[in-house]
Amino acid sequence: MPTAIAVTSADLVLPAADPGTPQAAVLPPPEGRSLDASLADMQQLLARYGHVVVVCPAAAPTAVEHRLHAVRALLESDRIALVRTDLPPLGAAVLVRQLRQLAGCDFSPGVLASAARLLAHYIYAGAVLGSVSRLDRVPVSLGSHLKGWLPGAHFAVLAGPTPRIVRVGASEEPLAGPEFATELLLARGQLQTDWPATTLVPRWRIPGPVHEVPLPASSPGWWGTGKLVEFAAYLPDLPVLYQLVSSVRRETCHWCGMELIGDRCGFCAAPLAPPPDPGGYALGPGAQAQAQAQARALGPGARTARAALP
Repeated sequence: MPTAIAVTSADLVLPAADPGTPQAAVLPPPEGRSLDASLADMQQLLARYGHVVVVCPAAAPTAVEHRLHAVRALLESDRIALVRTDLPPLGAAVLVRQLRQLAGCDFSPGVLASAARLLAHYIYAGAVLGSVSRLDRVPVSLGSHLKGWLPGAHFAVLAGPTPRIVRVGASEEPLAGPEFATELLLARGQLQTDWPATTLVPRWRIPGPVHEVPLPASSPGWWGTGKLVEFAAYLPDLPVLYQLVSSVRRETCHWCGMELIGDRCGFCAAPLAPPPDPGGYALGPGAQAQAQAQARALGPGARTARAALP
C-alpha cells in the first residue's frame, strides 16, 4: 500500500508523469472547511493508506499550517508527516510529483518524507520577471533594483538551489544551471518572453520538448509580480530518482522509530542522534580500539552517501 501524498492546494498537483504515478490528495483550505471535516478527511486517508505525507509550502497562509498541526495533534497520530518547502510554486509542484512517483516504490514512509529535502536540492526553480521591486523571497541587490526602473528590463531569477539574479539582455551573465540531464517545465504569466526556451534550454543542455502548465495561482504573490514566466528544471525519470534516494544511508529516528535519510526525521522532525564519540573518556582502551577498528572496516564510502543531502 503506497504512502499517501497530500497537498494544501490544487496548484501543487501536476499531471502524472506516467500511468503508474499515484494521485495526490488535496486538503481543502481551512476557511472553507470546518475542523471536524478536516479531521474526517485525514482519518480517511490514514485508514486507506496507513501513513500520510503532507507537503505544505512555507509561503502558505499561517491558517493552513495551524490547521495541519491541529489535525495532527487532535488525532494524536504519529503517522502524519508535515513537509515544508521553500521552493516557489512551480518548483514545489514538481517536488510533489516526484514524491508521488516515489510513493509507488518500496520506500518506507519515513524515507519518503525525509527525501523531500534531498529532492529539492536537485530542482532548479526560477522565473523571468518584469520587475524585482516587490521580490522579497530572493536576495535582490541595490543594482538590480535600480536596473528594474529601466524601460523593458527583464530579470532571470533562480530561487534554488542557489539564489541568483541576472538581467536578461545581450550582455547578460549566464545563469548557473544543473550539471545533470533535466527536463524544463514552464508556466506563463503576463510577461511575453520566450527566454527560458530560447536561452535556458541550449545553455542548460536540456533535451526534448519544453512542457507547459497553467501558472499556479500563488505564483504572482510569491514572485511579487504577475508579469512573469515561471520555470523549473528537474529530474524526470523515476529510475534516476529511485537511485538518488536509495543511495543515501538510512537511519532510524531515535525518537519515533521511523526510517529516515539525512539529518532530520520527516515525521517528528527530531534531529539525527549524533554517534557516540569513540575517543571519549567514557570508553576504556579496549572499547576505543574496537570502535576504531569498526570505523576502519566501514571505510570512507559508508559516510559519503549522506553528503548528497543539501
